Amino acid sequence: MSVSASAAPAWWDPDTDDLLICRAVLTETEDVKTFVFEAPGGRRFAYAPGQFANFEVECGGGIETRSYTLASTPTRPDRVAITVKRIPGGIVSNHLHDRLKPGDALKAQLPLGDFSTARHPAAKYLFLAAGVGATPLMSMLRAEDDLASGADIVFVNVARRMEDLVFRRELETIAARNRAVRLAHVVTGEGAEPWAGHRGRPTRAMIEAIAPDFRDREVFVCGPDGFMAAVRGVLAEAGFDMGRHHEESFTFGADASAETPTVPEDPAEKTWRVTFTRSGKVVLCDGTTPILTAARKAGVVLPSSCTKGLCGTCKSKKLDGEVEMKHAGGIRPREIEAGQVLLCCSRPRSDVTIER
Repeated sequence: MSVSASAAPAWWDPDTDDLLICRAVLTETEDVKTFVFEAPGGRRFAYAPGQFANFEVECGGGIETRSYTLASTPTRPDRVAITVKRIPGGIVSNHLHDRLKPGDALKAQLPLGDFSTARHPAAKYLFLAAGVGATPLMSMLRAEDDLASGADIVFVNVARRMEDLVFRRELETIAARNRAVRLAHVVTGEGAEPWAGHRGRPTRAMIEAIAPDFRDREVFVCGPDGFMAAVRGVLAEAGFDMGRHHEESFTFGADASAETPTVPEDPAEKTWRVTFTRSGKVVLCDGTTPILTAARKAGVVLPSSCTKGLCGTCKSKKLDGEVEMKHAGGIRPREIEAGQVLLCCSRPRSDVTIER
């Protein structure tokens, strides 16, 4: 008599699955927590290290959408984790910190994004992280470490105080065990714990001291916009090949009016009427301008966050008309088939009616 092996767990289907169950809540620092999730039925997750997820959170009397990087590693596919900093006055971050507990369910769309070592394989890396911007870089480091890839990694972790360094203990453990990993903590202020190491935002002198061969490395940077701009300036001034520089912002929510519209290959010069059914407002929008940008300039208030086609916050139902949409993963194929569009990256090709 033959005994059949038990069926292997199914894999998460990005087109149909959208429910995650919280299994653990871990405290990283006084204002940063990690939330660990599983999928119902034990489904496994396939993603690239550094990718992110969009979460729908019921709070503040409505449903809020936020994008959080998966700090977990795809080499351990049974669970995914996000690491969230509590933001003063932040609706979602405070809700997660104060209310989300093991057993609670959240809807999520994943994986999204292309900020990953999987997209840019190299023998040597330089990771520069500030604050909770360490999360995608931690995912990449965990994956390289689990795979024993041998990749030479220098990880620079920046925070205001030593006690604010996210993943500090795990980073130190990995660096002590893995000879291919070098770690440098950097603090920018004063804290309870004394510190005699590197201080301030990364400068050319600091980067050269930590990674003298930085010009030979693939560089990944993540943190607040000011931090990334400083690093970008240092690298460019040093003559670094910026084609090997990759960054991801943790400052979603910029004013959409500051966006510089991308001109399509065949610009549509005509101006179209965009009607919003719930408010009854009509906005004129030319074929080179995203609908969200035109609406904002006309005073129409619409939900948005990244304005880059990533997070899905501005997702809306298109009732009529044609648009050209160039998104970055913030919407699923089945949602597009159902008539959904991302207003931040949709340009009209006719008069359009939007259910908003």
